Amino acid sequence: MTERARPAQPGRTGAAVVDRRLQRGARSRRTIVRHAVHVASEEGLAGLSLGRLATDLRLSKSGVQSLFGTKERLQVAAVEFAHDAFADAVVRPALTAPRGAARLRTLIERWIAYAEAPLFTGGCFWAANLADFDSRPGPVRDALFRHQQDWRDLLATELRQAAELGEIGELDTDLAAFQIDAVLVAANTALRLGEADAAGKVRRVVESFLTPAR
Repeated sequence: MTERARPAQPGRTGAAVVDRRLQRGARSRRTIVRHAVHVASEEGLAGLSLGRLATDLRLSKSGVQSLFGTKERLQVAAVEFAHDAFADAVVRPALTAPRGAARLRTLIERWIAYAEAPLFTGGCFWAANLADFDSRPGPVRDALFRHQQDWRDLLATELRQAAELGEIGELDTDLAAFQIDAVLVAANTALRLGEADAAGKVRRVVESFLTPAR
């Protein structure tokens, strides 16, 4: 006697349907946020709108709104996506280098590669958006400046480690990290304008802080 096929269990079928919907929603959300980051790198986060992205991607505005709710949440999602992409391209690869001067140099080389072959169509996402939100309190500003400060803290940490290892002399590491970051922002603009020696200038500035201890 052949075994009778078991009837589908409604609970499991329903869960599978919900799971597929969640997966589709996650894919749609990622597609929208990725496009939002490219737009914001050229036109700024302030120029983003749910309707604009829906039109660009040929989606319904209501569908985009159901995924993000508000323009502000979309902007924050774009900041987090840009941060993750930056970390994958610059920070995480550099963590394999020895702590201190070697890691700092690797971070800078990874940043130069990121700036010379931009991840986003408008170049550095942070350079395009930090200035626009420095006087706009709220979640978007908080997210932008939190990640910017994390980057400076990372530079300062490696400078401090280099000093502790005796690789460099005494140094105000927080000030040096601030100065290096300012140079990187300026270099991003120079690269976008076609200044060929911008990367070389960044390297020379960084090396000026890595003077061996005497």
